[in-house]
Amino acid sequence: MQLPSLSDIEAAAQVVYREFQATPQYRWGLLSQRLGTDCWIKHENHTPVGAFKIRGGLVYFNALRAQGTLPREVISATRGNHGQSVAWAARAHGVACTIVVPIGNSVEKNAAMRALGAHLIEWGDDFQASREYALALAHQRGALMVPSFDATLICGVSTYWWEFFRAVPNLDVVYVPIGLGSGACAAIAAKLALGRRMRIVGVVSAHATTYADSLAAGRVVASPVATVIADGMAVRLAEASALAIMARHIDHVVQVSDDAVAQAMRDLFHDTHNVAEGAGAASFAAAMQERAGLVGQVVGTTLCGGNVDSAVFAGVLAPRPSTLSA
Repeated sequence: MQLPSLSDIEAAAQVVYREFQATPQYRWGLLSQRLGTDCWIKHENHTPVGAFKIRGGLVYFNALRAQGTLPREVISATRGNHGQSVAWAARAHGVACTIVVPIGNSVEKNAAMRALGAHLIEWGDDFQASREYALALAHQRGALMVPSFDATLICGVSTYWWEFFRAVPNLDVVYVPIGLGSGACAAIAAKLALGRRMRIVGVVSAHATTYADSLAAGRVVASPVATVIADGMAVRLAEASALAIMARHIDHVVQVSDDAVAQAMRDLFHDTHNVAEGAGAASFAAAMQERAGLVGQVVGTTLCGGNVDSAVFAGVLAPRPSTLSA
């Protein structure tokens, strides 16, 4: 897969900016104090759907319109943020949208997708099962299956890293959560396009390790999913094309436990009063895990989504033994 060039990313940014402007990045004093070095956060929780995925959806649908290939219906699978992205863009282009989510998916993410006009189907025990069902359904209906990992989606998502790396050119290292891989590959694309030298560190849930296992093995390795808080990282099977890109450009991978993610959610709220979902707190959790080796460096993290159910977040802020073990 060819990564987007600088001109590709700049053109994609103009598409994104029709809907919203560049999200902020801040060096937070308390977070920097907690980490023991300069800590910047890119606030993708400030997009209109509360997560970075909307950038990919906007650029993907714009490309379909430019090519004259807008379908009558799209179908996709998600744990929530990609689905909101697809639903937002489909509504803007007058395209019917069906989204498949796992049974027991986030109540509030489901509600947000329905509010954007998506027809929701709950199917399967995890994202991979939902994805396979969505593919079959798209074939049956003659609808377009919108993937969760695609070159055009990466181009759109690259715009947020392009913003971040231009705004803070002296970053030494950035921590990037890995779900299916668009965020990490987009960070790599923006780094290469701008000629930056910072290290890119991948972050996976310790309870969903397919990318860590696959990178170590040099091939796709399926791994069970047991995370109950980082749903945006709850992937059972790595994407081969994403793996190939990461293998060449990721410095290393950090695994973060649900307990570490929950602590990062509390830290982010305490220090910035921003709400982070599990995946949105994972990069800061990873930086904290490696803080002893980060002294004197400028660290970039991403609050890539803030869409956590209210009841889950309340439990994180006031943890009880049952909060993360249900």
